[in-house]
Amino acid sequence: MADDRTPPASDDQLQERILSTSGTMVGVCATLIGLVKVVERGGGLSHVDEYAGCAAVIFVFSAFFAYLAIRAPRRGKIHEAFGAIADLLFVAGLIALAAISVMFAYDLI
Repeated sequence: MADDRTPPASDDQLQERILSTSGTMVGVCATLIGLVKVVERGGGLSHVDEYAGCAAVIFVFSAFFAYLAIRAPRRGKIHEAFGAIADLLFVAGLIALAAISVMFAYDLI
């Protein structure tokens, strides 16, 4: 029986994916900010746009550190450190955006 699973992505491939996806998530945050600004004119004020802006900044830093990890020498500690920071920031950004969405859906913010 053949193993149909794909091999795990190398560290560089992971950082490339984080870099491109973080850029996409910045666009998602910007879209959310724009939509909230349009809706706020007709209704009550909310802080969703401010929190989405903070999430966008987290994703920008994640993309920045992923880029630095790709450009750093491969077997060095700095490469691993930049990669770990990019990973943590990306996950933090995802958690923040999910929390913002849930709070916005239930009118908590």
